[in-house]
Amino acid sequence: MRELQTGLWHWQAPHPDWRDSEPWDRNVSSYAIDDGERLLLFDPLGVPSEIEALAGERETAIVLTAPWHERDARGLVERLGVPVFTPLPDSAQYLMETYGITAEQAGDGSPDLVWLLREKHGEAHPYAAGDRLPVGADVFAGHKPNDTVLWVESRRAVISGDTLVDFGHGLEINERWLRPGVTREEIAAGLRPLLELPVELVLATHGGPTDRASLERALA
Repeated sequence: MRELQTGLWHWQAPHPDWRDSEPWDRNVSSYAIDDGERLLLFDPLGVPSEIEALAGERETAIVLTAPWHERDARGLVERLGVPVFTPLPDSAQYLMETYGITAEQAGDGSPDLVWLLREKHGEAHPYAAGDRLPVGADVFAGHKPNDTVLWVESRRAVISGDTLVDFGHGLEINERWLRPGVTREEIAAGLRPLLELPVELVLATHGGPTDRASLERALA
């Protein structure tokens, strides 16, 4: 774990579902932001003991950039009783329309966060692109409707799930997982308003912290 700014931490942990065939590194990044009253855990996995101890002294919340980035969210909710801010998983209708699969294949939709959203084991706060979260983050659309890019003005930081990634070639738009009919340029155009903001840090959960110059290159 390292402190990027006072009260802003980054750490990495091995993803339990990683396979050799994955394009991304086994070690994925998580972040925490503490303002002295509120502690935010972004896509948390393998939370360091110091951060988890701090959570007991703060108004703490988990913020997921995508529903499939739930990682250690369930365990943290069970231990700490914290709320979870998250985009909603893919519905069965969305899966059928987007990927041309059958109703039988789509089932009840994506299984992400079933424990939280269907079984109600925790306090869920769904959000979508265009929202401003009460925890101080503005939500930008990513390369899927529920994969988001967050702007945290208090830290001049952009936080990205699967849209802006570093798979070993520097920060870039993730073209591997674009949904059918969507181009890289469309995603870049939707994110260029970020360049009008005073961005100093880009915090990728696939990769690690980088800077404004990297964001400018990624969105060029």
